[in-house]
Amino acid sequence: MKQAVEAVEAINRALGKGAAWCALAMMLFQVFSVLVRYVFSYGLITFQEAVIYCHAILFLFGAAYVLQLNQHVRVDIFYNRMGKSGRRAIDLIALLLFVVPVAGVICWVSLPYVVRAWSTLEGSRQAGGLPAIFLLKTAIVVFAVSLALQAAATAARLLGGLKDPHWQEGDEPTDGPRV
Repeated sequence: MKQAVEAVEAINRALGKGAAWCALAMMLFQVFSVLVRYVFSYGLITFQEAVIYCHAILFLFGAAYVLQLNQHVRVDIFYNRMGKSGRRAIDLIALLLFVVPVAGVICWVSLPYVVRAWSTLEGSRQAGGLPAIFLLKTAIVVFAVSLALQAAATAARLLGGLKDPHWQEGDEPTDGPRV
């Protein structure tokens, strides 16, 4: 089990770090697009679409990595005031009853959408746009699968007592927000 968990986490770490580079690429594409448009009065739809692709990939591929690092958004009404076992129970319930099923539904619903895009190798509807909409749509399935696998891996760590520095909370409840 430990090897499977570590494999899932390695893949999600690679996806997350790759997604982080999309932030830089997005900025560079946007700067180039603005310069070309306002300095040379020439618009390039390719770079405008590249910004959209990078933005989507940044969030879709980065989601599982953020979950792995325990940096996701959490409504901390009771969580910070609970002990270690209470926080672990909340994490397990959230992962297994909410994250995994929602990721499964997203994958199930998006799969026909992605298959149709691949069947026609769907490209941009804009003249001069990127010819890879089918790849962008595939990122939805990658997102759902990676998020579900990461949630399952994290739950396995919590249930199996495997060490994880990102998910190890102290025994003492805190009154303030987590840092």
